[in-house]
Amino acid sequence: MRPIHAAVIALMLAPAVPLAVAAQDGASPAEQAVEVRHGYMTALSLNMAPLAAMAKGDVPYEEATATMHARNLAALGAYGIEMHFLPGSAKGEVEGSNMLPEAVQNLDDVAAKHKALADATAAAPAGVVGGQEQVAAVLKSIGGTCKACHDQYRGK
Repeated sequence: MRPIHAAVIALMLAPAVPLAVAAQDGASPAEQAVEVRHGYMTALSLNMAPLAAMAKGDVPYEEATATMHARNLAALGAYGIEMHFLPGSAKGEVEGSNMLPEAVQNLDDVAAKHKALADATAAAPAGVVGGQEQVAAVLKSIGGTCKACHDQYRGK
């Protein structure tokens, strides 16, 4: 297996690790869902941050590195995170949750917003090729999908 593929697979499985640990600790399904959502968001952030640094010029543009992070984002975008939007896992219902209860009540909209993320991240690997300006455009597209969901379904 090529190293990049192993890294992508490991990153895709990373959100499941807290779920497995939580399940072993006797956590409820709602608590497990919160842990998975946090792991997922962390994995997204860990791949967005290096791209943002390139887009801002804080680090030099490196096509191979940009493409690796974009591929990771595409893999994460394909993950069906909405299955972890469980009743009883919202802010005020489970410690550490920032999800508003409206997300559970509007799962079709959550799924549509996630589809927009999936589409934006699927385009990312090809989109980051060519330089800093391309990375910035990809981040704007992906970030817009994040904002659309968080503005509506994430508590402060």
